[in-house]
Amino acid sequence: MAMARIVLPALLSLALTGVPALFARSAAAVPYEGQTRHETALFSVKSSDNAAAQAFTVAGNRLSRVSVYLGSGASSGTVTAQIRRVLTDAGSALATKTVDLAALGGAGAGWVEFPVGAEVTPGATYYLFLQATTAQSEPVAWYGTLQSVPGSLTSWNYDRAYWGGWHAAASRLAFHVNPTGNERCGETEPCYVPSSARAGRTAGVLTNRVATEAVLPSFAVGASYVDGSNVLRLPSGRWRYLPDGASNSTVVAADDPDALAQIDESRSWLATGRLPGTTTAQRDAAKRALLSMRALLKPNGAFAAGWSPPWEYSWPRDGAFAAAAFAATGHDEEAYRILDYDARTQRADGTWEARTKLDGSGPPDARKWQLDGNGWVPWATWQWYQAAPSDSRNERLRALYPMVRKAADYAARSLGPNGLPPASPDYWELDTTSTNIGTAAPLLAGLNASADLAAQLGMDGDAARWGDAARRLSAGIATAFAPLGYQRTIDGAHGRDSAVAFMAPPFNTAPAGLGAALDSTYRALLLPNGGVSPGNDPSFSWGSYAWTASTCFFALAWSGTGEQAKAAEVLHWVLSKRNGLGEFPETVNGAGLPSSVAPLGWTDSLVVLTTLALQGAPLPTPPTRFDRR
Repeated sequence: MAMARIVLPALLSLALTGVPALFARSAAAVPYEGQTRHETALFSVKSSDNAAAQAFTVAGNRLSRVSVYLGSGASSGTVTAQIRRVLTDAGSALATKTVDLAALGGAGAGWVEFPVGAEVTPGATYYLFLQATTAQSEPVAWYGTLQSVPGSLTSWNYDRAYWGGWHAAASRLAFHVNPTGNERCGETEPCYVPSSARAGRTAGVLTNRVATEAVLPSFAVGASYVDGSNVLRLPSGRWRYLPDGASNSTVVAADDPDALAQIDESRSWLATGRLPGTTTAQRDAAKRALLSMRALLKPNGAFAAGWSPPWEYSWPRDGAFAAAAFAATGHDEEAYRILDYDARTQRADGTWEARTKLDGSGPPDARKWQLDGNGWVPWATWQWYQAAPSDSRNERLRALYPMVRKAADYAARSLGPNGLPPASPDYWELDTTSTNIGTAAPLLAGLNASADLAAQLGMDGDAARWGDAARRLSAGIATAFAPLGYQRTIDGAHGRDSAVAFMAPPFNTAPAGLGAALDSTYRALLLPNGGVSPGNDPSFSWGSYAWTASTCFFALAWSGTGEQAKAAEVLHWVLSKRNGLGEFPETVNGAGLPSSVAPLGWTDSLVVLTTLALQGAPLPTPPTRFDRR
């Protein structure tokens, strides 16, 4: 009961005061093998002054494992479980098993399983005894319920100072004896979840290529994907997957035929394309990124940014990068599907909403539209065209060309007398008072891409018009942004911006002086955790969180400007921040832990593109056509 007591225990050898040695085995007609409620931290199990035990009976004659719901504020130490014949006698133990708190991940809470092997007598009463050893001051407790549990046996609390020894409690501890099926942790309830794992909103995704389901961080602990798939192998050894035609996942035996069929289909899909990477770590990361991108792609071409409610929308920007990555790795159908969705959701004036609902019915709210989409979508269309099968790509491009024309014409008309577009929200999704590089650079890429696509189809007038617009925009960027080192805005009032990387390949041919701007911006945005912030605008703080997409911008830019060593070093950091399932998170917190959603489709795409570049197969850069007018 006395939860505040925290003293280093002398493990298991309790000085039992005033407790007669008659808590021995007795017959019980109905087995009592578990109690699942765990809303209350019932008893401290820490130190020689505290422990707890649960009486139980079983129908069978052998114990294989037991589990308890444990909560620990301590990050190191051990927790020991014993199966005793006599509550008060450590010498009566049939089995003893110790787990290490650090190996569990440190401080946290959840179900902890203890493998034990012991022969028992059916119907006899035994005691599941628990005690922790730690040098830290934080509590370690066994959880349970204060509610009545019909048919239950007694839970026992040992508190030397409060009770003078053992005390029979009215509350009931949470435990399982020989847990099977959904009693195993990680199935209906999580295994022990380290506090560090709770920084994320989601940890992974399951899919049947129609429906998608998030894997929560609490259910990712101890789990892993079956290689080359989105089927999850649970700590119990069973599999969780999203069956074809279903909207919710189910748990099945390993090697379930339907789950195996889904695994085979995923592996076949991967095999139809290219898996980039120069190292095993890069190839594994690219494989997981491609599978997660596929899980975020809906049948209608909408590409979800992530799979948590605020991210379950399709941004033109995120979809453009995914389309480029799919195309470059040989997954033509997925790339074209995204572009076709863009064509169907384009507004009449040639722009796009900031984001749309995944059914394509329109925006979810009044968030202001963002002009950079008019650059990203034509750029992605050009990237798809470069990789598409040559025998059919012109015909398919013609179907997309009205979209490209409307987007490029709007971009060209938006340029002012200084050659620059107006202020508009960009990937920060925040207004600026003057033109920002996060809009200007993508528009330059998009205009050059559009001009080249027009030339491929013999649309010489369009090619000339958009080439001229690209020339004016390029000159405006050189005049207004270059002298400032490509800071966020032309007024110099909003600091550095990771969007400086958008001036590099595979978006734009790197202008003179860009290398120095990349270096200085990276240094300015580098955080103690090793990643970078999107920017350092003095009027807006990103806090201590590094953004994996912004960090990848630099890796991709350096891989395209001949700085391979720098690119590889940054990519290595990004790869090191994958979570336990191998997914890339949106952010990394100040403690260096994955946070926000995982996977993030934008980061997945950037990793794929960077690994391709480091392998010697970088995406091409749209050519500048204005010098051939």
